[in-house]
Amino acid sequence: MAAQYQVTGDSASTISASIESGVLRGDWVWGAALPPIRVLADSLHVSPATVAKAYQDLRQRGVVEADGRRGTRVRSRPAVAGPRSDLRLPVPEGVRDLSAGEPDLRLLPPLGPVLHEVADDNSPPQGYAAAAAMPELIEAARPRLLADGLPVADALITVTSGTLDAIERLLTAHLRPGDAVGVEDPGWSNLLDLLAAMGLRPVPITLDREGPAVASVDAALRAGIRAAVITVRAQNPTGVAVTALRAEELRILFAARPGLLLIEDDHAAELAEAPPHCVGPVTGAWAVTRSASKPFGPDLRVSVLAGDETTISRVVGRMRVGSGWVSTILQRALLRLWRDPQVTELVAHAAGAYGRRRRLLRDELRARGLAAEGETGINVWVTVPDETRAVGLLRDAGWAVAPGSLFRTSTPYGIRISIGPLDEEEIPRVADAVAAAVHPSGLTAPAR
Repeated sequence: MAAQYQVTGDSASTISASIESGVLRGDWVWGAALPPIRVLADSLHVSPATVAKAYQDLRQRGVVEADGRRGTRVRSRPAVAGPRSDLRLPVPEGVRDLSAGEPDLRLLPPLGPVLHEVADDNSPPQGYAAAAAMPELIEAARPRLLADGLPVADALITVTSGTLDAIERLLTAHLRPGDAVGVEDPGWSNLLDLLAAMGLRPVPITLDREGPAVASVDAALRAGIRAAVITVRAQNPTGVAVTALRAEELRILFAARPGLLLIEDDHAAELAEAPPHCVGPVTGAWAVTRSASKPFGPDLRVSVLAGDETTISRVVGRMRVGSGWVSTILQRALLRLWRDPQVTELVAHAAGAYGRRRRLLRDELRARGLAAEGETGINVWVTVPDETRAVGLLRDAGWAVAPGSLFRTSTPYGIRISIGPLDEEEIPRVADAVAAAVHPSGLTAPAR
């Protein structure tokens, strides 16, 4: 915060408005600590309860966050500012970008021929009244999801414009500002941004190698979460996949909370090597979303969304008074991609390539004494003692990685390395650079 900035106000609403205005103008930098409640109350000649209410209002709107004994701080990605991803440093010329979490563009199937086919298939023009989730796509989606082990036999199915759009619509259908949502820690930075923008309160759920930790989920449920978002496999940023045993353990916990909304994210879809082990449907409201963006390209903004009748009906109803529908051109394109055996072969090849790169990097890092995770997906997570130092030294060595602060809430420091742009022959050099950045003295921990 600028030294000259002064909070003003004599009520909770005016005090919170003063602070939020300061954030909008940039007088408060992200991570800046707000004055202790009693200190600000004395300064403004109001009661501590008034300041506490102002801080609570700011937390519910996602402008600030509680930081334990360190007090209340401006969110590192406040809803009034840009997303966390904007805080990534620009990648200098000559530095390889392993920070973005992008798929390998060389491994994506070409969309041009498919779009030409869609344009030439003599389908009649689509009017407003008839536009919706295409029955042909839904008919093809259900057996496809069932074949992969997703429990959608009795589910209602629709489509949305990607995973984040699906999650936002699901949360809007059941929650109100101020409600608590259990989220993975470390977890998807865009989801944390979304919760802040919606005025929802994230409650961190820690992970181990089998998925969300049972004790942490139990604690989040006891804390009163109204919804939980779980990544079935290829968790971002750690690559964790929920095991069959962990899914069964979590079912017991969630089944005791029938009023909770359980959202399961299978964004990696055809690229994931591990089978999906869903926890739901065991609650009154449940949904699973699968995006086409990772296997078929980020520009194909289509996600298949399945869930209980009430939840999906609410999503569809809300879409009708908003965006209306997902482009039927994109829906027809996705349907053709699903049916094309050559595309299926290309996606399978991409899945194998990602798997080899990820395992090689993870194992090379572990061989150098580093704590590296990456069972599925396109990212490897490395625990480090100092994020800033590790990221800086790696940039100096020619590799840009993402700092863990973009993804974590209360878990230990780490960095995320995306394997999408990497070739296999480069991986030992990357592992050497990471080891040198994490242990700059040359001392390494024994290999695990």
